[in-house]
Amino acid sequence: MTHARPSLTLPPGLTARPLQPADARAVFEVIAAQELADLGEAIIEEADIVADWQRPSFDVAASTIGIFDGPRLIAYGEHSGGDRADAAVHPAYRGRGIGTELAGWIRRTAREAGASIVGMPVPAGSASEALLRALGYQVRWTSWVLELPADREIVSQPLPEGFSLRVGSSAADEVAAWEVVEDAFLEWSDRPRTSFDDWAATTVRRPGFEPWNLRLAVAPSGAVVGVALVQLSDLGGFIDKLAVRRDLRGRGLARALLADAFAAARAHGATRCELSTDSRTGALGLYEKVGMDVTSTWVHLAASTSSR
Repeated sequence: MTHARPSLTLPPGLTARPLQPADARAVFEVIAAQELADLGEAIIEEADIVADWQRPSFDVAASTIGIFDGPRLIAYGEHSGGDRADAAVHPAYRGRGIGTELAGWIRRTAREAGASIVGMPVPAGSASEALLRALGYQVRWTSWVLELPADREIVSQPLPEGFSLRVGSSAADEVAAWEVVEDAFLEWSDRPRTSFDDWAATTVRRPGFEPWNLRLAVAPSGAVVGVALVQLSDLGGFIDKLAVRRDLRGRGLARALLADAFAAARAHGATRCELSTDSRTGALGLYEKVGMDVTSTWVHLAASTSSR
């Protein structure tokens, strides 16, 4: 497929082009530099970008834009699909109008894809938040990253009688996990159902995935009724997904899965364990009760794609 040359007004000497999978490392480096400036540490992994871009529904060239200073990528934007977007500008290039151009490109691209609204999460109090608010973006929800400190004890949680925890070990387990997670997440998120292949691309087919990462809660009937998905990196363990079937909530399954996931991450070398949640889920209190501390706050800012 041939993609039209991007239409952006850039400072002299900078160029723009659609990105390709081979650019994932460069995108990671730009996002990491921005996070280091805004948060004091980089939490992004290259695998996050590779996984997102390998979704079958995602056309990298049609949905991304890179801005270059010579051969060096210094900023990027993407319309991830639906009302989701992301963008980053290397801190050394802030204040030159690049972020404003990216925001305009994202709105146009999302509008052409049929989206009426588009937004992205940014650290609260960051330069990115200030820019988007100045461009008319409004808060849709707030999210938090929480950490279980390395010195905090993990207390095993009891399971209801007849229930058990085990590792996902088959393709059928992966499909069952997808169903539980999607059913739970669609209770509070306004989006179409994610296909199994798109979900798998960012979870069980994500670079670095190992079978122990998929933790399942199983009912006496043998049905998968709860899921915790662990990611392991140099920073520690991250609980990427946590979900329990709606009719079985309030019985301790989420707490048991969480404790099991933390213990598994520590057993594989993690000294810190993190997860994120947002104000749509109502789960912040659960995580604080099991000993987790908020380490950063994010706001999801969005705007109409018809806005300039």
